[in-house]
Amino acid sequence: MYKVARSYFQNEEDIADALQDTIEACYRSIPHLANPKYFRTWLIRITINKCIDIIRKNRREHPVEEFPEQGEICMELKNCEFKELMRSLDEKYRTVLLLYYGEGFKISEIAQLLDMEENTVKTRLTRGRKKFREIWSAQSAAT
Repeated sequence: MYKVARSYFQNEEDIADALQDTIEACYRSIPHLANPKYFRTWLIRITINKCIDIIRKNRREHPVEEFPEQGEICMELKNCEFKELMRSLDEKYRTVLLLYYGEGFKISEIAQLLDMEENTVKTRLTRGRKKFREIWSAQSAAT
């Protein structure tokens, strides 16, 4: 759940809100889960929905962004660069890539989770990889 929320947000408070909202929703809805075999899929789907809800809410509020103090250095530079690169991808590609590579879901599971055709998932994986490579190459050439 944390990995999914982290792919949507930089801010730890937003991540914590998404996780809290997910846990609350799951706790209230667990009696309605038809097949316990799909608990993990169900949980990730709720996490994604809660993240999207928070993004929508934040767009309406237009919060003032916090900037790190001058001289503050990212301790894990490569990890920070990767996260920024992932955030630069369109949400539909980022979600599929994260579920496939980060969470280890199969294409069929992702299709079920996101309520789309398997071929759509395959297409988004292919396009997401291509976009990732393009952005990575552009950043590498710039440095």
